[in-house]
Parts: sequence; C-alpha cells; structure tokens
Amino acid sequence: MSHEVHHAISYIEFGVADLAATRTFYERAFGWKFNDYGPTYSGIRGHDGEGEIGGLNAGSAPGGDGPLVLLFSTDLDATVEAVRDAGGAIVAEPYEFPGGRRFEFTDPSGNRLGVYAEQ
Repeated sequence: MSHEVHHAISYIEFGVADLAATRTFYERAFGWKFNDYGPTYSGIRGHDGEGEIGGLNAGSAPGGDGPLVLLFSTDLDATVEAVRDAGGAIVAEPYEFPGGRRFEFTDPSGNRLGVYAEQ
C-alpha cells in the first residue's frame, strides 16, 4: 500500500546532462543513494533507504527552469481533467513509466509540474 498523499508534493526530478557525473556528485557531497533504471534515469532513495524522493533524468533538459516537482494522484485521469478544468495546460499527456503513469502540465504562470499514479 502506498504512503503517498493524493495531490501532495511527492517527488522532485532533476534534469541532468551527465547522469554518471551528477550521480557521483550527490553521492560524494551528501551521501545520497540511488536506484538505477537504465542509462538515463536514477531514482534518489529516501533517507531511510526505503522508497524514492526524487530522480536524476538524463532524458530531460538540465538546469533550465529548475527541477520538476511531481504530485501524487490516486486517480490520474480525474486529475488530468481537474487540471484542464482549472485552466492548466497539459504539455505531456498521460504516459506509462516503470511502476505507473504520469502526465505534465503548466499552471497559468507557466510553472511546469508533473502528476503520477502508481500501477
């Protein structure tokens, strides 16, 4: 059972140019531990070693607008509609990733966020 809270900030994702170098930096500087999901993504483990609190994404533009904040949803399709109804712009329609589905949107000020649901 998930310990996530519906529509709460749950995960922060950093776009990186060099996954290996960035991962090594965080390991050395802060002692962070990672879960690897192939050559372009490493999940940042929680401080207790359980779960993940964020990720390093080599498939996303580094720096730029800053990290991507992700919210959790118990009903992704309903959240997509709520974002649309509230005036948000869907910039990445729902797609599958290992363990769930996710979409991304911008708010009226242009801030980009993502929402995910577990499978």
